[in-house]
Amino acid sequence: MELFKEQQIKIYNSLTSKKETFKPITEGYIGMYVCGPTVYSNVHLGNVRTFMSFDVIFRYLKHLGYKVRYVRNITDAGHLENDSDAGEDKITKKARLEQIEPMEVVQRYTVDFHDVLKTFNFSPPSIEPTATGHIIEQIELIETIIKNGFAYEVNGSVYFDVHKFDKTNNYGILSKRKLEDLIHNTRELDGQSDKKNPQDFALWKKAEPQHIMRWPSPWSDGFPGWHLECTAMSTKYLGEQFDIHGGGMDLKFPHHECEIAQNQAAKGKSPVNYWMHANMLELNGQRMSKSTGNTVNPDELLSGNNNFFSKAYAPSVIRFFIAQSSYRSILDLTDDGLLASEKGFYRLMEAIDNLETLKASEVSTIDINAWKQKSYDAMNDDFNSPILIANLFEAAKYINQIKEGIATLSSNDLTTLKSSIHAFVFDILGLQNESKSNSDSDKLAGAVDILIKLRQEARVNKDFALSDKIRDELAEVSIHLKDSRDGTTFSTN
Repeated sequence: MELFKEQQIKIYNSLTSKKETFKPITEGYIGMYVCGPTVYSNVHLGNVRTFMSFDVIFRYLKHLGYKVRYVRNITDAGHLENDSDAGEDKITKKARLEQIEPMEVVQRYTVDFHDVLKTFNFSPPSIEPTATGHIIEQIELIETIIKNGFAYEVNGSVYFDVHKFDKTNNYGILSKRKLEDLIHNTRELDGQSDKKNPQDFALWKKAEPQHIMRWPSPWSDGFPGWHLECTAMSTKYLGEQFDIHGGGMDLKFPHHECEIAQNQAAKGKSPVNYWMHANMLELNGQRMSKSTGNTVNPDELLSGNNNFFSKAYAPSVIRFFIAQSSYRSILDLTDDGLLASEKGFYRLMEAIDNLETLKASEVSTIDINAWKQKSYDAMNDDFNSPILIANLFEAAKYINQIKEGIATLSSNDLTTLKSSIHAFVFDILGLQNESKSNSDSDKLAGAVDILIKLRQEARVNKDFALSDKIRDELAEVSIHLKDSRDGTTFSTN
């Protein structure tokens, strides 16, 4: 169903710093590239937040009926320790420290990456290329850039000539940085660098004798530059120009800036129409950092085995927490925030469970189609998942009103509500209804049932003080009893 003909999306484009009406290059088809992980360590929650944001975007575009080719790469070589083309390759360094082969490092952490994303119910990308699998394409791209006069070779390494490029193009168009400012803020070369200028970046690096990961090239046995990998892989699978390029905010400069420059230098055109950047994840108001110890891994958060959080959290609760903030906002991960999200998540799941038991009426007292369009409007506005979730809680209120006989829905409207909630909650946000399989929820239900029976016995024995005490003390911990002709039920909202 081609819903995209009815729903008009606006995307915040980092290139222009404003929201723009989305128009794909080819109607009905979308090419989307997202920078994947460098697989030298376990994936961290900041990565999860970024990839989850684009997972929701991918899901929504598919829901609208677009045929989406989603490419997310694996960087398994070439990513040096810093952006000035110095230091060791991160994977090679890890292999040296652990005394194993670099490809063992790659395999271990690629598996970890996939396992974590599977735990959080990610949709796999259409294509997941690796840097080492595209060495030939990268060499060919370098040859084209050299031929066009925007790169030079020195002692077996090849560098992109930023100064020459900037004379006829705009190096800094994405990050809004000016080359003269970069020059002013850069320290002088120490006389040992092969670069003409400090701002130039490596397209190919000659491998030192001890460097394990190396490939033959026209210039030397070496390895490709980190920025080059994404240009080669994105254009191979999506074409010289494609619709959406995404990644973390930290990649805007220099990584994405260099991608634009490389494509302009090789193809004479800007590669991407819409650049999208997800913001960072903080932990208790501070940047996550391994060096300071202010960090927590996904498995530690899921198991509760950490020093930051009071309990373990289910994957969908964490996913729900992340979706309650715009992908462009800094998100602060706190125990209070997760506890509040957990409460809201299970309240929503309880409403969805109740939805299945509702009976249709002759007429509707709620405008479900208006609610449905409001939900689409939220996602159409730069994928505004927080507003969508607010609308879902509004639907939960409708469900409770219908259950209590305060409101009614016709058969057609009830069908629309069910299908729409399923689409928005499970298909688009990627949540899973874990309430039925959650052992803590089962134990809670069993314990409350025992208290309900004790309360009923107290009422039969006319011990109303005890009956009221059970009800009131449960209410203090947000467990509310509801008496009806059919018996007593409870809710945790």
